[in-house]
Amino acid sequence: MKAKDARLLGDEELKKKLNETHRQMLDLRFKAATKQIKNHREIPQGRHDIARIKTVQRERELGIR
Repeated sequence: MKAKDARLLGDEELKKKLNETHRQMLDLRFKAATKQIKNHREIPQGRHDIARIKTVQRERELGIR
């Protein structure tokens, strides 16, 4: 998800996307621990998505953009 796409979502959609991404990260960490993960690049991508979503939420909280 790009920041541009995150800004198009509503507040509730952002919360749902954040929860969904957190769940995906939990699953990825378990798969990585048991060596079942195929694409290790998904873990950093998930962290970046979480950061983007939180950034957009904070921008809205501060009234930026």
